[in-house]
Amino acid sequence: MATNHLTDCLRLPTAHQPGKTLANLPDGRTVTYGDFFEAAERIAAALLAADLQPGDRVAAQVTKSLEALQLYVGTVMAGGVFLPLNTGYKTSELTHFITDAAPAVFVCDPRDADAITALTPATVLTLDATGQGTLTDRANAQTPGLAPIERAPSDLAAILYTSGTTGKPKGAMLTHANLVSNSATLADLWRFTDQDVLIHALPIFHTHGLFVATNITLMTGAAMIFLPAFDPDAILRAMPNATAMMGVPTFYTRLLQMNGLAEAARNMRLFVSGSAPLLAETHIAWEAATGHRILERYGMTETNMNTSNPYEGERRAGTVGFPLPGVEMRLTDGKGTPVPPGEPGIVEVRGPNVFQGYWNLPEKTAEELLPDGFFVTGDIGEIDEAGYLRIVGRAKDLVISGGYNVYPKEVELLLDAQPGVTESAVIGVPHPDFGEGVVAVVVANVDVTEDALIAAIAPDLAKYKQPKRVFLVPELPRNTMGKVQKNLLRETYADTFRT
Repeated sequence: MATNHLTDCLRLPTAHQPGKTLANLPDGRTVTYGDFFEAAERIAAALLAADLQPGDRVAAQVTKSLEALQLYVGTVMAGGVFLPLNTGYKTSELTHFITDAAPAVFVCDPRDADAITALTPATVLTLDATGQGTLTDRANAQTPGLAPIERAPSDLAAILYTSGTTGKPKGAMLTHANLVSNSATLADLWRFTDQDVLIHALPIFHTHGLFVATNITLMTGAAMIFLPAFDPDAILRAMPNATAMMGVPTFYTRLLQMNGLAEAARNMRLFVSGSAPLLAETHIAWEAATGHRILERYGMTETNMNTSNPYEGERRAGTVGFPLPGVEMRLTDGKGTPVPPGEPGIVEVRGPNVFQGYWNLPEKTAEELLPDGFFVTGDIGEIDEAGYLRIVGRAKDLVISGGYNVYPKEVELLLDAQPGVTESAVIGVPHPDFGEGVVAVVVANVDVTEDALIAAIAPDLAKYKQPKRVFLVPELPRNTMGKVQKNLLRETYADTFRT
């Protein structure tokens, strides 16, 4: 019998329990594991009927639905490479992905079908928010029971494009083994079992919701409360019937504003946060409100997860914990040379989770995947006295003012601690004397002033680190995963010091 590494690992835990509940849907329906995989088999058969060949890409820009997850699994069953695309991309932005990845099949919302058809020679199929469309029609015409196409651990399972905050997005190539190893490690580390019920409110075009939340659920035989999007009221209603939730920091800051949070969270066992930095203040406030310490972890498109705070033991606020079992980590100058102990450095990682390189970009791959197998993440980290990793910022966000390095996170932590401040982002913009000048963009209440903030943090910062300007704004620009888009801030304030 042919083996398909990822499919086999996702399906094995419930192969003999087809009647076990996988998903509880907002409309009250439940979907069993048997129903889920039967539908995925039909989708796989429909893709093969469309002449999908092993290794062909299947692009998907669709609203979150259980059928969209079945498309992911069906693509892998059919031997294809899944290519999820952010639903926020406009049609004009899709040209890069279509040209670069050359998908054989493109699945989109019915409203976009004509526009997509004009952009690509691929077979264009549709899937709407209710799970209906030409993909479903074709799948329903197929016979279930498809034997998955044989794929080895080293074969590609997915291509995920980086968010592209600088330059064009790059396609990270992830193998069956990359995805299986990472999910298996996390499931064990975070103690997931077939008794767990996960609140799934994350998008599924991103590694967090697609590969971490979904794969862990399937690989452990757990269940999930499947929500179309983040909705604080829906999450509160779900918590008494759930055991775990994976979210981004915005989930937790919004939920802290909700009445009834403590009671709703009483029977939960695990809250995980990632995809963007979690403020230590949020970590502390969440514990005070619920009695739970959020488990923060660190990952990225190219590697899935790299580190995690411990399930048992201290979950240290403001840190992302320790390297996962099987993952090696070092802090370097970005060229493989370790920095002295206690000094910040570029985080480099090596392990079975690390991707195979960037699609169609061998030179970029060689630049970031070093000969010894370590991947240069571009994140700046510090390791504290107990071995916990703290992410200071991105190398591209490092500010060099007057020849001195300014790590934005250090300044942001001081600003965020000031009364009335909700959050901040520190950037460097062109300065005629210093090369770059430090600028802070701050969300705060009406009583906070620029001069007061600069004066408040001055005693704790060397002069060259102090913001030369502070701009007060109603909110910071973020992408769909909650990450602050500092590139947009640098563009907005680029002329601050220009005369």
